[in-house]
Amino acid sequence: MKLNQLRDNAGARLKSKRLGRGIGSGKGKTSGKGVKGQKAREGVALNGFEGGQLPIYRRLPKRGFKNIFRKEYAPVNLGALARAIEEGRIDAAQPITEAELRAAGLVRGGKIDGVRLLASGELKSAVTITVAGASAAAVAAVEKLGGSVTTTVARPAAETASPG
Repeated sequence: MKLNQLRDNAGARLKSKRLGRGIGSGKGKTSGKGVKGQKAREGVALNGFEGGQLPIYRRLPKRGFKNIFRKEYAPVNLGALARAIEEGRIDAAQPITEAELRAAGLVRGGKIDGVRLLASGELKSAVTITVAGASAAAVAAVEKLGGSVTTTVARPAAETASPG
């Protein structure tokens, strides 16, 4: 096969709609844009515009708080980890890190700050795993089988009730 013989699959490219090509085409004259006015022109973006009335996004009060420094952790359940071990994507005999979880396809996405181990599902073999965080139930389930969980992110100390 040569480069000049390459072709798209049939139906891979849609023919562009030919606008303004006479009354008989069904898209002639105004090209389906109605008549005149701002919306008939090119480059008009009127999202949120309400004809001069104060738009709803300005009438409604702002609520809540969005922490831009919030950490995002990818969840990994014990069941998914067990499935990856059964399929041979992860070796249970070796220590498991976040890099191995990503390589095995259990962690996706680029902007995550770590992995959090959760207790949903059953683990069948003892594993040594290092993750950013883990639920208490997940740690208990891994340790019950003789494995260990190491977390890299220190949790804040539980605040004690102030006297009085």
